[in-house]
Amino acid sequence: MSKLNLNQKTVKEARHYAYQIAKDTQDFIDKHTTVSVERTVCRLLGVDGVNEFGIPYPNILVDHILENGDFGLGISNYLASAIKSLNLSIMEIAKLVANKELDITKYPMLEAKEVKEILDPFIKESLFTMKENKAKREDFFDKYGEKEGPLLYVIVATGNIYEDVTQAKAAAKAGADIVAVIRTTGQSLLDYVPYGATTEGFGGTYATQENFKIMRKALDDVGEELSRYIMLVNYASGLCMPEIAAMGALERLDMMLNDSLYGILFRDINMQRTFVDQYFSRVINAYSGIIINTGEDNYLTTSDAVTEAHTVLASQFINEQFAIFAHMKEELQGLGHAFEISPDVENGFLLELSQALMAREIFPKAPLKYMPPTKHMTGNIFRGYVQNTLFNIVTTTTNQKIHLLGMLTEAVHTPFMSDRYLAIENAKYINNTMKDFGDEIEFKNGGIIKTRATKVLDDALNLLKEIANIGIFNTIERGIFAGIKRPLEGGKGLHGVKQKHKLYINPLLDQMEKELKEVK
Repeated sequence: MSKLNLNQKTVKEARHYAYQIAKDTQDFIDKHTTVSVERTVCRLLGVDGVNEFGIPYPNILVDHILENGDFGLGISNYLASAIKSLNLSIMEIAKLVANKELDITKYPMLEAKEVKEILDPFIKESLFTMKENKAKREDFFDKYGEKEGPLLYVIVATGNIYEDVTQAKAAAKAGADIVAVIRTTGQSLLDYVPYGATTEGFGGTYATQENFKIMRKALDDVGEELSRYIMLVNYASGLCMPEIAAMGALERLDMMLNDSLYGILFRDINMQRTFVDQYFSRVINAYSGIIINTGEDNYLTTSDAVTEAHTVLASQFINEQFAIFAHMKEELQGLGHAFEISPDVENGFLLELSQALMAREIFPKAPLKYMPPTKHMTGNIFRGYVQNTLFNIVTTTTNQKIHLLGMLTEAVHTPFMSDRYLAIENAKYINNTMKDFGDEIEFKNGGIIKTRATKVLDDALNLLKEIANIGIFNTIERGIFAGIKRPLEGGKGLHGVKQKHKLYINPLLDQMEKELKEVK
């Protein structure tokens, strides 16, 4: 039952314009590929590891095609042709290319049907692993049950994966439902994925497939001890967005931060590159049953949360449509927002409540990702604890699902394990003592909460009309989101974007799309 009495015609119209925006962008996406897309194909065909200089074999193969072949054809045809001509494994081919003993661009191109036939065994193996991981996750939930109410989400970020394991287990035992391993500072700007277990990092821990494997096992072990399934999160964003999505799918991650606009605005990644990368990564996540987390909350770190709230809602509408184009169910769309209105704003709590409830009513099946206050946190940890408590109240009252916990020392230092424990205790207390509060209350017509929601929705619709008229690329160039301008030809990674040849083929993507459409 709606408590805000939102105009459903306005909601429908907003979705229409968001669809137009996503469709126009998808037309561009469908005509292009990137180095990270093709490296992902290599990884899912079984190419793994690094050479003696620490360069990943997927990078070596893709760079080889860039330098010697027609990159617009994609990597699949070249690999299939080499396999047919040489009767070698993919890894044997990769190592020969790395040693400059083989040029795979010299072999004849094949018909699409033959490419698919040659690569089919490798494709089936990867897709089987993804489906098996999805089934395992579902089996765990069948065994232990799914938690009602908000899922308590905490972070670990020591730089050492083994220390992260210790902290993650402690968090799970304290009551955390989700553990996110924060990436080391700057990894989103690396155009390769580091390899192996890592014990050094700044502000976080490197996202590697081995680190994923180590943490997954640790959370499974502690989950068995607690008779709960502990969900694991990492970042499928940055210049290696689809590669990390593939690694997460192969190692049974449960959520991945995945949002092009975040990378464009806050990491200066080229918009052409990252929209193409985002599509493939979201198809992988959809196929694997991995929930995506989008980054609208970051807009409010640079923009005012009162005056720019409509940009958050507009972005949620757009991200929803991008996810739908990637064949992703609503239940996997962890659309983001944040509790970031200044504590000095009169009735700020009411405005926060209105925004959160509006998101819940507009996206009823989405497991919304609600971020804690960070922008206005100070060294006054007692005031910060109150801010986090109010945030927890809004979370419970409006039935947000992915509940990122605020730490009382957020603005002072990297939180201690004890700070994380107190954050979990605070959230558990509010979730229990106010469990049905949201069902008990109603809001008066003409009051602050309903009036605010209507205004934000109307403003979001007007913004979506403007974006649909000029396109997402022009919108970003003009700095409409978060007040940050990015040029079409600027940012990091543009060199890795190529237009597809008319004979381009990506049989992995084709197969995933085919199966996802059949499920619908």
